[in-house]
Amino acid sequence: MSFRIGTIEVDTPVALGPMAGITDLPFRRLCKEQGAGLLYTEMVSAKGIMYKNPNSAELIATEAAERPIGLQLFGADPQIMGEQAKVLSERPFDFFDINMGCPVPKVVNNGEGSSLMKNPKLVYDIVSAMVKSQPKPVTVKIRKGFGGVESAAEVAKAAEDAGAAMIAIHGRLREEYYAGHSDWGCIRRVKEAVKIPVIGSGDIACAADAAAMMQQTGCDGVMIARAARGNPWIFAQCKAFLADGTVLPPPDDEELCETVLRHARMACDFKGERIAMKEMRSHVAWYFSGRRGSAGLRRAANEIATYQGLTELIRGWQDDRGTVPSCHLAER
Repeated sequence: MSFRIGTIEVDTPVALGPMAGITDLPFRRLCKEQGAGLLYTEMVSAKGIMYKNPNSAELIATEAAERPIGLQLFGADPQIMGEQAKVLSERPFDFFDINMGCPVPKVVNNGEGSSLMKNPKLVYDIVSAMVKSQPKPVTVKIRKGFGGVESAAEVAKAAEDAGAAMIAIHGRLREEYYAGHSDWGCIRRVKEAVKIPVIGSGDIACAADAAAMMQQTGCDGVMIARAARGNPWIFAQCKAFLADGTVLPPPDDEELCETVLRHARMACDFKGERIAMKEMRSHVAWYFSGRRGSAGLRRAANEIATYQGLTELIRGWQDDRGTVPSCHLAER
């Protein structure tokens, strides 16, 4: 069940969707180990690269073990997008992705992200500029549409005509953000409109959902984003189920705890302990969601500031079978 992005072979049709502040290098590494076939960096501003924003370096950091991985840019100026793609093209990643789906106001109000769904001609110009400026494949991530108007198929065709090598489509309008149901019919219509590979996104919470989307839409692969938070195992589960229908169990307590602590160690090495432990508070909540004592653990994690404190908290959860001892409720 493989597909190609230009000359790039994707052997497992399950991608980790880019999420700002979440899909950094340490988390991507865990998802890759579990079988994610395709990765993306967090989205980074082309203008930020141009003006040498110091935060951009961390966002575009990749490692060889992640490949194939795409660097995701956002912007609305074809010239800037093309120039920065040329500047970045020698870095060790496999393709560029253009974010045309982000719904947040600070992006949309600049005419970027999902605002581009209103202007297929501009989509064509941006993709064309990036394709012509450098040798790596260019892909596009879009939404169903903007302002209540479905434009996904038209935008996808414009991107294909400009040289895009793949389309990823989230089946919600910009105004829906992540509420309601993803329109898989829209994904099917995009697949029917273009000849390049199409990845579907939206409402995939388990391996059975991934299989159902591929069957119902004819898409070449699926993208998992929110359902991967605290659950890198979903990629192993999808890979096994899509291959031969095998249903893999969720991780046991020991594997869960070891993964959380390893995630935290990698984050500390990558970002420094202060920033990493602040960000791990959300990850801990996601990892333990639905587990025994998760509410108390989540409250306690919000007070943790060091890796040692997190280790004591997690080991306490293991030892006390779901009861978080009072000594772990805050670091002293």
